[in-house]
Amino acid sequence: MAFAVRSVDKALLNFQSFLSVSQKTEKVIWEKADTKVAIFFINDIEFQLCESLKDNGRFSEWIEKYGEGLHHICYEVDDIKKVLEHAEKHNARLRKCDACNVYGSHPHPEGFVAFLDDEVAGTEIEFMQVYTEEELKKYKVTGV
Repeated sequence: MAFAVRSVDKALLNFQSFLSVSQKTEKVIWEKADTKVAIFFINDIEFQLCESLKDNGRFSEWIEKYGEGLHHICYEVDDIKKVLEHAEKHNARLRKCDACNVYGSHPHPEGFVAFLDDEVAGTEIEFMQVYTEEELKKYKVTGV
């Protein structure tokens, strides 16, 4: 789950205080996406706190429209091609990945990703087919 926040550092302090999130949270800058992210797990669920580094960034614009909160849910899938075919068969439209300027499934740091253009109940949908060890070596993308 990814949350749009104005300040990763402030939001992370709240998660750490209220939900006992580990102090060993990973913070990264995804330069290509102009985004600062804090990544941590609660049980087996990955959380991402996402802050745009530019005023007109993806998460800044979301916050202007909806306020801080849940931005998108990423569903891990075994076969992204099959999932996208199913979604499109049911009238879903693919959305361009803003960071990569690509529609449909494409390589990202952790796997192949694709986004749906239609928001589901105000939440964006992302699909990810996690790389195999062999694919990770081939497709490892940096700066996304």
